[in-house]
Amino acid sequence: MEHFLNSLPKAELHMHLEGSLEPELMFELARRNNIELPYDTVDQIRAAYNFGNLQDFLDLYYQGAAVLQTEQDFYDLTWAYLKQCETQNVIHTEPFFDPQTHTARGIDIGTVIRGIDQALQHGREQLGISSRLILCFLRHLSEDDAALTLEQALPYRQHFVAVGLDSSEAGHPPAKFQRVFDKARSLGLLTVAHAGEEGPPEYIWQALDLLQVARIDHGVRASEDPALIERLVREQTPLTVCPLSNVRLRVFDKMSDHNVLELLQQGLRITINSDDPAYFGGYMGENFLALHQGLSLTRAQAIQLSRNAFDSAFVSDDEKAALQARLDNFVAHYRK
Repeated sequence: MEHFLNSLPKAELHMHLEGSLEPELMFELARRNNIELPYDTVDQIRAAYNFGNLQDFLDLYYQGAAVLQTEQDFYDLTWAYLKQCETQNVIHTEPFFDPQTHTARGIDIGTVIRGIDQALQHGREQLGISSRLILCFLRHLSEDDAALTLEQALPYRQHFVAVGLDSSEAGHPPAKFQRVFDKARSLGLLTVAHAGEEGPPEYIWQALDLLQVARIDHGVRASEDPALIERLVREQTPLTVCPLSNVRLRVFDKMSDHNVLELLQQGLRITINSDDPAYFGGYMGENFLALHQGLSLTRAQAIQLSRNAFDSAFVSDDEKAALQARLDNFVAHYRK
């Protein structure tokens, strides 16, 4: 099953590039940029990853991001992630990035976007991995700050297809960002938002009705609201679920408690993703394998989850058909 899940053609729709910063690369970039880390070894960093909640994780996440300074740094970060995709047959990815994490440190937004975009271009050319980029706003900051970030990003509009909403969910409802999302949509950008992870089902309703999102990131607490489940099934709004992340951040105590396959069984358009793979114990392959080990994920379910992701990607109908054809070909010829 491990070989099958690793070989399965996959798309990832919920992954924060800053959250793919492995300890080894963190040390390398810190040395390159003469930044002193509060850790002496890779093992010490990995030990620090034993956090107990979302805020503890975010504190570490922003500390790690401080080593990202130059266009080359952002290229190297993105390229390292794409090489992980290559080993696990992730053939399409739509990564998030958090410009405010960097502009607040005096890093020009163009430095961030150019470095990421060049790596994504090389990923398409050299690895055959298609991609779309999503700019996320930090919800613990103000809407005015988000609006300024959008304005700063507009010279690079051709490099990203959507805006999202991430960071601390509790106490920061989607309604807080309605105007900046209206502005983004008026510019032709798609919208997504984290909702229903640590926040209540009401946040999912707000994301749908006020931000008019095309996808809900996480969304697992939708199960607490039968009317919301009914709507998500009826409208086939994708949920980009991150199993290892949910367990690591105590949304669920253990993988066997996770509701992801129940939601799939109810008819929701569920996709599987890695969220912040360097911090949460694995990339796409590890997330699929964890579902097999903890919830007895079957091959048929894994295929459906992958198909859902291709259906939910921000690409043209022709590109979706090509991605689905690769999945169909794999299913028809897989023999091991």
